Amino acid sequence: MSLWRGEAKDWWDWLFIAGVILKGLDGAVEIIGGLLLLVADPAQIHGLVLRLTQPELAEDPQDFIATHLLHASGTLTGSAVAYAAVYLLVHGAVKVVLVTAVLMNKLWAYPWMIAVLLVFIGYQIYQFAVSPTPGLVALTVFDALVVVLTWHEYRRQRERQAA
Repeated sequence: MSLWRGEAKDWWDWLFIAGVILKGLDGAVEIIGGLLLLVADPAQIHGLVLRLTQPELAEDPQDFIATHLLHASGTLTGSAVAYAAVYLLVHGAVKVVLVTAVLMNKLWAYPWMIAVLLVFIGYQIYQFAVSPTPGLVALTVFDALVVVLTWHEYRRQRERQAA
């Protein structure tokens, strides 16, 4: 049985599928971002962020997101970009592989997905302690929800296979 093939039975299944697909899309965006960081240098990234934030800053010079993005892009160094690229590529690839395996109902992938997300949550909590942001809180809560849904679905899949 595969949830991916439209065999969802109840709201738990649908919520699980939605959460896992969003995790997979998040992983794909991270891979794209990591690849872009590999081909761009810090000055190009700052120039792009400057062009993207300029209209918002012209309207509201104190815009929280735009000012922080502009500041962050202006302080990038070659090593920071390389670290971010590798982090995003690895982080994204792990998510995409595990999401694909879970959606194909590979039972081995469920505990791995839970373990990897718990590691990510631990790192995010550390990051939050160092530099709290609302986005990080939202991501951590979402990851925790996906862990709960994955655990619940793993138990259900094991019961279904045993029957």
